[in-house]
Amino acid sequence: MNAITQANEKGVILIVDDTPDNLALLSDALDEAGYMVLVALDGSSALARIQRRRPDLILLDAMMPGLDGFETCRQIKQQPEASNIPVLFMTALTDTDHVVKGFEAGAIDYVTKPIQCAEMIARVASHLRTARTLQSARSAAQPVGFDDAQVFTRLSQRFHLTEREVEVLRWVSCGKTNKDIADILQLSPRTVNKHLEHIYIKLGVETRTAATSVALAAMTRED
Repeated sequence: MNAITQANEKGVILIVDDTPDNLALLSDALDEAGYMVLVALDGSSALARIQRRRPDLILLDAMMPGLDGFETCRQIKQQPEASNIPVLFMTALTDTDHVVKGFEAGAIDYVTKPIQCAEMIARVASHLRTARTLQSARSAAQPVGFDDAQVFTRLSQRFHLTEREVEVLRWVSCGKTNKDIADILQLSPRTVNKHLEHIYIKLGVETRTAATSVALAAMTRED
């Protein structure tokens, strides 16, 4: 097996950052770790790059001129073929408002600048494993789907979820942001947040990705 094939199998990572030095640092670290690396200097280039080659994970700078990272992430999550790609923000902005803004845009995690390469690579590896587990679960659950009454009954009984909570969890599993879910279900974003808080407590998790993983595993488990 050649190096390109090995890198493809380990994962394709898209780095989006308007600072060439950051791109070089991250690209070298990921390349040494065995990943195939794609780069983009701005949000528009990143969106175009995704159309040409779908990455397995995206490292996205939050603050960029033009299309910033938050809007870039929102646009990625609106694309059906890209909505399930894990997005990790890279940011020096660690106050609560910016962190929440990143998660609401559809990101699953963030790393703080200046980037510590060892930590970044560990997070990348962890989220890739989770994403592949979710993809396998989604494929196994495809014949049933969240719309099936049996699925609602199973989730409701196992985790004591309400019908509305199952609906919210369904759209979370599709990669929708809180704002998207609010629009779809005609709720306020605050109400969606409350439903997610209850879902996390009932499922015993802390993140959107973990909630989806638990729910999909429950859907595919034999009773």
